Amino acid sequence: MIEFVNVSKTYEDNNTHAVSNISMKIDDGEFVFLVGPSGSGKSTILKLIMREQLPTCGDIIIDGDVINKLKRRHVPYLRRKMGMVYQDFRLIERMNVFNNVAFAVRAVGGSYEDINERVPKVIKMVGLESKMEERPSQLSGGEQQRVSLARALVNNPKILIADEPTANVDYDMSVEIIKILKDIKQRGTTVIVVTHDKSLVELFGGRVIELSHGSIVRDNGGDTEKSSPEKEKEEAYIEEENLDLSAYDNLIDEITQEFENSDLKNSASDKKE
Repeated sequence: MIEFVNVSKTYEDNNTHAVSNISMKIDDGEFVFLVGPSGSGKSTILKLIMREQLPTCGDIIIDGDVINKLKRRHVPYLRRKMGMVYQDFRLIERMNVFNNVAFAVRAVGGSYEDINERVPKVIKMVGLESKMEERPSQLSGGEQQRVSLARALVNNPKILIADEPTANVDYDMSVEIIKILKDIKQRGTTVIVVTHDKSLVELFGGRVIELSHGSIVRDNGGDTEKSSPEKEKEEAYIEEENLDLSAYDNLIDEITQEFENSDLKNSASDKKE
């Protein structure tokens, strides 16, 4: 469960009140759309959940832990419970699809056995089993987003956060991505989707938390149901305190070198034989 208790966040450098006295609960296995205009506080809420930022006041509780009171050495273990899908994909061009997903397993200390067991399964889940040897530049935008989704899923996170996952794909692919996320929710994962796309929210329904000027202005509690035409339409579409990007880049280089010096890069081919 994720719970915000009277949480506020002020950025002292420009005195911006990004989040103001927010209280909310998101249950285990719940699917939530987080919506609102630019500057409404959506990104700050994600950073608070990921513990990239600390609240100015209030508490954030995840899985029973008050995460703003965690010691730094425990933050990486918190983040291992989470998967993140970004709108700009953040794939590594010099790695093929298989190794882009495998990278996430190695980054948390997984073995080659873990990689060979998990990676083909999640790539198949997102429908890219025929693309395992291709590099990001050889894929469409929708395919790249699905690789990003597979990478977020490969460590079986309890919480999946998707930050504008449909921003760089067309509408049909947007629907497919949300459908995959809905399927993931059915497996018991808590899914939070940040989006500006009102048409997707209307199509899929469910719980919607709307922000404006750092405050919650609407939370339907997940009680709204789609109308029959909307359902038919859907069916028709059958670590440190802050993120250390330099350390992340160094880790990419280290693991990439490890891949190049091992037989792992051939794993995708081996799986096909």
